Amino acid sequence: MLMKKTHPQYIEGSLSISGKGTGYVRVPDSKQDDIEIDPSFLNTGLHRDKVKVLLHPKRKGESQCGEIIEIIARAKAGFSGVLEEEKGIYFLVPSDPKMYVDIIIPKDKLNGAKVGQKIFAQIISWKDSKMSPEGEVIEILGKKGENNAEMRGIALERGFSAFFPKAVNEEARKLEGYEILEKELEKRRDLRGVPTFTIDPEDAKDFDDAISILELENGDLEIGVHIADVSHFVRLGNHIDKEAYKRGTSVYLVDRTIPMLPEILSNDLCSLKPNVDRLSMSAVFVITRDGHVKKEWFGKTIIHSDKRFTYEEAQGILDKKHGLFHLELNILNHLAKKFKKERFERGAISLDQEEVKFILDPHGAPLKVIKKVRGDTHKLVEEFMLLANRKIAEFMSRAGSQVFVYRIHDLPDREKIENLILFLKKLGYHIKSKQGDKVSSYDLNELLEKLEGKAEKDMIQTMIVRSMQKAVYSTKNVGHYGLAFKHYTHFTSPIRRYPDLMVHRLLYGKLEGHKISADAWKDYEKMSAFASEREKFAADAERASIKYKQVEYMSSRIGQIYEGVITGVTDWGIYVEEIETKCEGLIRLRDLGDDFYIYNEKELSVIGKKTRKKYRIGDKLKIKVKDADLNQRTIDYVLV
Repeated sequence: MLMKKTHPQYIEGSLSISGKGTGYVRVPDSKQDDIEIDPSFLNTGLHRDKVKVLLHPKRKGESQCGEIIEIIARAKAGFSGVLEEEKGIYFLVPSDPKMYVDIIIPKDKLNGAKVGQKIFAQIISWKDSKMSPEGEVIEILGKKGENNAEMRGIALERGFSAFFPKAVNEEARKLEGYEILEKELEKRRDLRGVPTFTIDPEDAKDFDDAISILELENGDLEIGVHIADVSHFVRLGNHIDKEAYKRGTSVYLVDRTIPMLPEILSNDLCSLKPNVDRLSMSAVFVITRDGHVKKEWFGKTIIHSDKRFTYEEAQGILDKKHGLFHLELNILNHLAKKFKKERFERGAISLDQEEVKFILDPHGAPLKVIKKVRGDTHKLVEEFMLLANRKIAEFMSRAGSQVFVYRIHDLPDREKIENLILFLKKLGYHIKSKQGDKVSSYDLNELLEKLEGKAEKDMIQTMIVRSMQKAVYSTKNVGHYGLAFKHYTHFTSPIRRYPDLMVHRLLYGKLEGHKISADAWKDYEKMSAFASEREKFAADAERASIKYKQVEYMSSRIGQIYEGVITGVTDWGIYVEEIETKCEGLIRLRDLGDDFYIYNEKELSVIGKKTRKKYRIGDKLKIKVKDADLNQRTIDYVLV
């Protein structure tokens, strides 16, 4: 959210609520610390709401405080939780730990909900912060603890529904049985005879990118990155387009995908399935064997994918050195490694973090948690998508496009980097900067190389990511710091990201010579900011679903012993992440043993008063699962 001073005593911004109920309002583009809001001064402000704050007089040595005087915009459409009743009063107990008050549901607003059910409700009235808000039941989700009810609740809270409005479904149904007409083919470059394939996860249903490769007579390679031509079907302003804009992105929870587009498009007409002709937007490059891009071409095409590979299947062919398209995969892999090497030589940062995947039973209960493996085929696809995204952004900038949507990642905030250096120093890591008082991406990569194989690597990577600016969409290009690109956009996933659809339309408009008003950038900047916001909510939903499943997994393993690594230290306990499943939990200081432990902020450790036993971030421990609370989404460990 952008913030601006509206008066010397006032500030506008986005509210964050801590676990203890204190509010903080950030002032971007300023060295000023967050404005602290005491719980008594929240005045109905909720987590991520856009608010107006009256600043209190600042006292020397204390944080700047204030009080919320106006809710400019609510962040959430509603809350999921369990319906309870006491003395004839019905109320929703929210699942969201950031929601610090229950919601009263009048009897005539229950809409058939029963006590004990998991429901989704909207606030309809809340004028007095001393009173509870009043709400209405919008959906009955099911039984508390039931997988479908919990996952739907997580999605709905962040504005994502599995169901599309009636007008969207009707518009989508009209597309069923679509056939490509001859007059459409005349407008497109026909690439159906070129060897083409897709490489995706095993459980993928929508294939929005394909790669083709053809050896030219002089030994150069013609490599095409082909992307589903969603803009052909989703026209600006139609019902499907409006709903896609509102969603902003598809959401990937642990057990389901909530698509941005109706299935007829995402899983069929726009999906680059094998053995059928498909309309696409393509970036075609002539590349030498040593990775030099000699020529580029962008435009509408028709393709015919010969094979749908899973990552594992394609990796097997590379490893065994034989199989369908082995030669083509090998060439692409060789080039991808060259592109990656060049990126890192330019200063790209290596921040690939370990991710987990759940094996679920038919009812959605987690049976197993495994780490995702990223092989050469993952990196191969990634590098060619990066190439297409970068080259299209460069082309649009070079062509003098007055309006374009870039994917930007600004330089790190100096204060955050200074805090990161201090944090790393406490852990015993000293960055030898090559740029005086600045930390370069080369310095960070050197540190990450030293951390290879160490238990604390993932945690330190997380801290580095938190010290960076967030990547966002914008019409104002400032480059992409993390990728070390001067120009970058998102072009390669229009089935699941609305900004990519915007980029397709702008690119095609430029290729066709369409004029766009210079002041249209205001609309596109607004749309870009909204897409960035929706992306945050989607990521939040995905994290929440993972956390819920991790807690659920450990709830059936009370008493079991695991290996963990300390990821955080506070004055109330130490946070430990189980190494294999990445399930993070808390060991409370009182559960550490027969000593009295004191938090040492300078060393990021807790130290026993008598024994002087020390626990620090990065230490490995044997832990036992003490408790797992699905309502609070927390895991408690004890030391073995």
